[in-house]
Amino acid sequence: MTAKRNEVTRGKENLVISKEKLMPTINLVTEIPGPKSKAIVSRREAATPKGAAKATGIAVAHAKGAAVTDVDGNTFLDFAGGIGMLAVGHCPPTVVEAIKNTAENMIHPGAIVTSFEPMVELCEMLNSIAHIDGPKKSILMNSGAEAVETAVNIARSYTKRPSIIVFEGAYHGRTNLTLTMTSKYALFKKGFAPFAPEVYRLPFPNVYRKPASMTEEQFVDYSIGQLENAMIAQVDPSSVAAIVIEPVQGEGGFIPTPPKFLKRIRELCTEHGIVMIADEIQCGMGRTGKLFAVEHYGIKPDLTTVAKSMGAGMPISAVIGKAEIMDAPHPGGLGGTYSGNPLACVAAIEAIKIINTPEFLKRATEVGERMKTHLLAMKQEDDAVGDVRGLGPMLIIEFVKDKNAKTPMATEDILKVTGEALKRGLIVLRAGLYTNCIRLLPPLNMTDEQVDEGMKVLAEAVRVAMPKREVVAGD
Repeated sequence: MTAKRNEVTRGKENLVISKEKLMPTINLVTEIPGPKSKAIVSRREAATPKGAAKATGIAVAHAKGAAVTDVDGNTFLDFAGGIGMLAVGHCPPTVVEAIKNTAENMIHPGAIVTSFEPMVELCEMLNSIAHIDGPKKSILMNSGAEAVETAVNIARSYTKRPSIIVFEGAYHGRTNLTLTMTSKYALFKKGFAPFAPEVYRLPFPNVYRKPASMTEEQFVDYSIGQLENAMIAQVDPSSVAAIVIEPVQGEGGFIPTPPKFLKRIRELCTEHGIVMIADEIQCGMGRTGKLFAVEHYGIKPDLTTVAKSMGAGMPISAVIGKAEIMDAPHPGGLGGTYSGNPLACVAAIEAIKIINTPEFLKRATEVGERMKTHLLAMKQEDDAVGDVRGLGPMLIIEFVKDKNAKTPMATEDILKVTGEALKRGLIVLRAGLYTNCIRLLPPLNMTDEQVDEGMKVLAEAVRVAMPKREVVAGD
């Protein structure tokens, strides 16, 4: 791969990167996608419905750390991370070993039928680390959507109330209830109505898209006013079981909730006996540089949902919450056939052991800072980059047609960028309410060289794929 430029500005210092240094991971030996990948993808398309979308045309043979190798022998740098489920990277040795050892003794006796130590140990671990006040209990599920729906059921059982408040831009899952709670109609919800009742969607304070006439503080205050007014105009707080919010919106575009807004939600929940549910499916488990994203805010929810990186790639999720609230549903009201699978449990135990260390979280923060340096350089030099945002290493880049008007770049242009990145050996994903963003979800323990490698490829893909825009001299 050739690059137009091999220098990235970082404040007053320059990171000069040679081609040799910049390619510690990526190794391309065929066209992308290669012939073997094309054959497998063709079989997939014949065997599976078109609604089951795929972001790339490659077929994976094996993966390790931040690297993915396809069936044609091409090695890619993975900045998608299974949509954020691989904070510890692909196939961490301790996770793999734990799965192997457990599989020799049991695969799934069924948590509804029996008890087994991996399930109990994981719940004990989650209770001990959760950023929640008082005695805690946990329930294990299989997916983020299951965890969110279970959390809502628990809140409804505890409060004896029907209504749920969610926010524009949120993504909570694809079950009927969680799809109702989810925004982005055309991509996720089109053709699937009718949806669940008693779900109220309120505006979310996306500071980047505030009115030009308002300061950030004024906009947040205005958004708080909308929230408070909604409890008069749309739904009475006495009927609200839960307010469900992502501390950092994921699919919505990696938008951190303004601290004052999240604090006010906590206050309203306490005042009106509403259960505050923090959906940390994507932003939790070290993704923001802290174990839980709410730790950045100094507030504590009543229930927290976790999944994705908790399982290091295994299908597992959890609801963690105050014991009093968690105990509200009747015996038999919670659970599922595959919930608490011991293979997934031991994977989660080992993944949390890795994530919940000062060394890992420090490294995650360093990775985020290094990525952000590159992204801010891209923003400075390229008029197509409207915003760079996120919390810690959970970062996104938003593309616009005009920086002043903030008109979203067309989805097809974003797909051109992700396509060009893939051709050069980098896997990235789109995101955002307008699908005009590229989100970065790499393993959080990757090397500096891998960070620089991925960022250089992304910058090159943007230069090649984006439509006409102004660029800094020397590009």
